[in-house]
Amino acid sequence: MACWTFCVALLHCEFLYVMAAFNPAYPVTPWGFTLSCLPANKTEDPASSVPGVSSNASSLSGGTEAAAEGRLNSSGFHVAHLSPAASHCCFWSEQGTSCPVRVGVAEGETLVSTVESPVSQQLGVDWNLQCWMQGDLKLFICSGEPLLKSLFQNYDLQAQLFHVLAEAAEDAHLAPQKGGFESVQCNGSREGRWECRVPVPTAKLNSTLLMYVKITAAGGTFQSPLMSARPINVVKPDPPLDLHMEITEDGNLNISWYSPTLAPFPLQYQVKYSENSSTVLREVDETVSAPALLADSVLPGCSYEARVRSRRLDGPGVWSDWSAPRVFTTQGIQNPTQSLVWVVHMQSLKLCKAATEQRKYVMYFPPKILTSAGSNVSFHCVYKNETMIVSSEEIVWWVNLAEEIPPSQYYAVSDRVSKVTFLDVKATKPRGVFTYDAVYCCQGHHCHHRYAELYVIDVNINISCETDGHLTKMTCRWSADPARSLVGSSWQLWYHRSSLYCSDRASLHPISEPKDCYLQQDGFYECIFQPIFLLSGYTMWIRVNHSLGSLDSPPTCIVPESVVKPLPPANVKAEITANIGLLKISWEKPIFPENKLQFQIRYGLRGQETQWKTHEVADIKTRSASVPVRDLCVVHAVQVRCRRLDALGYWSDWSSAAYTAVTDVKVPARGPEFWRRVNGDATKRERNVTLLWRPLMKSDSLCSVRRYVVKHQTARDGTWSEDAGDRTQLTFLWAEPAHTVTVLAINSIGASLANFNLTFSWPVSEVNVVQSLGAYPLNSSCVILSWILSPGDYSLMHFIIEWKNLDEDDEIKWLRIPSSVKKYYIHDYFIPIEKYQFSLYPIFSEGVGKPKTINGFTKARPCYKRASTSG
Repeated sequence: MACWTFCVALLHCEFLYVMAAFNPAYPVTPWGFTLSCLPANKTEDPASSVPGVSSNASSLSGGTEAAAEGRLNSSGFHVAHLSPAASHCCFWSEQGTSCPVRVGVAEGETLVSTVESPVSQQLGVDWNLQCWMQGDLKLFICSGEPLLKSLFQNYDLQAQLFHVLAEAAEDAHLAPQKGGFESVQCNGSREGRWECRVPVPTAKLNSTLLMYVKITAAGGTFQSPLMSARPINVVKPDPPLDLHMEITEDGNLNISWYSPTLAPFPLQYQVKYSENSSTVLREVDETVSAPALLADSVLPGCSYEARVRSRRLDGPGVWSDWSAPRVFTTQGIQNPTQSLVWVVHMQSLKLCKAATEQRKYVMYFPPKILTSAGSNVSFHCVYKNETMIVSSEEIVWWVNLAEEIPPSQYYAVSDRVSKVTFLDVKATKPRGVFTYDAVYCCQGHHCHHRYAELYVIDVNINISCETDGHLTKMTCRWSADPARSLVGSSWQLWYHRSSLYCSDRASLHPISEPKDCYLQQDGFYECIFQPIFLLSGYTMWIRVNHSLGSLDSPPTCIVPESVVKPLPPANVKAEITANIGLLKISWEKPIFPENKLQFQIRYGLRGQETQWKTHEVADIKTRSASVPVRDLCVVHAVQVRCRRLDALGYWSDWSSAAYTAVTDVKVPARGPEFWRRVNGDATKRERNVTLLWRPLMKSDSLCSVRRYVVKHQTARDGTWSEDAGDRTQLTFLWAEPAHTVTVLAINSIGASLANFNLTFSWPVSEVNVVQSLGAYPLNSSCVILSWILSPGDYSLMHFIIEWKNLDEDDEIKWLRIPSSVKKYYIHDYFIPIEKYQFSLYPIFSEGVGKPKTINGFTKARPCYKRASTSG
């Protein structure tokens, strides 16, 4: 029994499949069609199931929907109260009707589509259907919307699309087996709408897609007849982009747009635009094959609205959705701001007569221009007087109503359009609240209050970049000069990175991106690129964004590897070399970059404000250098920096300062100058002599004195030395006719080489060569000492001047002066009422001669002018 039942069912299915093969699939039309499901007892044309709809109607209007809904309500039936019954579903459109015959009605009929629903007993259900291939060529979409939306308000709708792609064209004429269909779940809503999406491989766009829809809603199930479509024939492009309207140079309206980027074939475009003025309303509908349409001449005071859609140019296809409408209004309505400016200009300049007629218009195109300094710009205008267009030959142009533009800068483009050109424009200088120049188009000396606005910005901006010494980031900076800014504008850095180096000429690149930059306290914007590609070319420019448009600064291209600021040299050391006496500096080369580097040294005396001297290191391979310095016994500060040898990039920062230590670098340059004080009876041959000397300066001691040594030499005792330690005086017994002494300075390296000698001789101490001596006070801090020598030829080495205050128990003071001097300025603190003693000692190589001594100042002596030999 079970076997018999299975065989009967199998034969029945095969019979249905064979019969279905003679019912061809309904071809999907690009313009949409209707799915009508009628009650089983209805036999009329499905197109006539709704009153007022003809059999060749392509869509159902809102009135039809209302009529059908009224018929349903008048029947007195409710969906919930209807019992199921079989119904019949058909397709119909302008191209015809597809209604498969019903099963069981007559011999040979087969069931392709049925409905089981209480609704179908009374009225039936209609859906408006449209199927298309999405513009990106990835999804095939079918959507349906019921004619009676209220019918499904209380029901959840579920829809499934069963589909199969036929491999060959002939396969499309035969209905495949039920198991060959794949299904996709569709999106449904309570209003009865549904949308199904089927992915289609790119290679299958020319194949035939067979499909049918099964809908469950309102208590029943509806199944459509079989449909067929070639996806490539029902492509619905994306809407056109960036609809734009502008006035051409000859005064016509140009409507342009961009085509969808993914369209696989040429497109045609349907353009609808309207012109609305105070006197006329005109609508135009045109189809073109290019993405632009040139409309008629534009008049002042008009409003234009346009929209556009696209579809395949050759062959079947689906119209895209309409683009967003674009409205373009020409000048003609008074702008309060411009009227105010007009009053200001007229009151202050009174150069033109106002066009006071209420129906005079002037139209500028463009009405505003934002441009960069150095560029050339042009304005056009149409001047309308009452209903007449003023001839362009009568047009003159003014700037700010203060400067008439020379006729050589403007000309008539046509009999109605005048054009003025400004060459090499300069940056606009703000005038109070006005940041633009007002450009007027006038009929002779009659100027309308309306004007065009010219904004000029200097965008010649220097962008400087610096790659850090670790080669990990690049910092770029540019000045935010307030004088360049325009109210309402923003400035941003844009860049494009090429894979390797820069091109010969930097240019703006269409593929670019902005970079966030931040204002620093020094008035510069700073942007950081991290990570970086050292050998890539970064083309950069500054973009000025404004409601009027955008401007770009001249681009510059920078390779991070060529703007490296190296790390400063490390481990810098400084010392004064022993015995040689040079400032020696050593350092270590930074790790990055690996290029050959040049080095620069700066050095100076340590202090609050170091006066630096620089030294260029000639040998790039060396890591040390020596420079001569004037003072070896002070602390020197030293710093080193580096940069690439090929001069690309920047100098590094100066290294941390290194300091020299004050140590002995040489033996003292000389011994100290010294003098003596002789104590005892001058008539006796033995006397005590105390040597006096001043401590050596660092410049002479190089750089310290550990002790002083007095060297003696006599005829009887020969030579011996006495250690004076760090004292500055020493007493010895002078007991021989000639006694020579020398004072040596000793440091850690050795004894001074150049030293002063002084011989004490009994015979020479009696030699008198100074004939006269005079002391003349110049002021309380200066005394002039002059003398005259006796005639003769003397081998003098030098003089010693000695003075002291006799009224006080002061130490003697002394000076060593050259032998060629005949007068000398003694600088000290002198009290005029006190008594001073002055002595002049001639010094010979054989010994100290007899001094000339005076007590007190000399009177009745003419004034001396200060000589170059003053001490």
